[in-house]
Amino acid sequence: MSWTDERVELLKRMWAEGQSASQIAKELGGVTRNAVIGKVHRLGLSNRGTTSGTQPVTSEAKAASKPAKPSRPEKVASEPKDPVVVAEEPRLAQAVVVRTQPVIRDATQPRAPGLPTPEEQAARATLVEIEKMARKLDL
Repeated sequence: MSWTDERVELLKRMWAEGQSASQIAKELGGVTRNAVIGKVHRLGLSNRGTTSGTQPVTSEAKAASKPAKPSRPEKVASEPKDPVVVAEEPRLAQAVVVRTQPVIRDATQPRAPGLPTPEEQAARATLVEIEKMARKLDL
């Protein structure tokens, strides 16, 4: 199927009348809905002035058809569900730190010294076992 001048004119006329791409494709025959949409875009017809064959849509009509946005209440700070209170020394008792979300550290920076997590301990043990097996392999 090729887009002849007659078919393009029929497409333009039906599109201006507010027909859907599916209706136009059925009328033209041998063309899909997506082909009609693609041709409409290539012809620059994508912005219709009418909706389903009725009067042109004005900005006032568009504004009237949109539902009013409900006003959002201002966010109020609420009590954290499970705060973590850190006060290790008596002199720090006045400066209590409340943390509601986990701290995400920068992976590019070295970790502060301390005890490894259980996951790290398990990973290290697994790595040691793998290294032992690798040393026994003959190459």
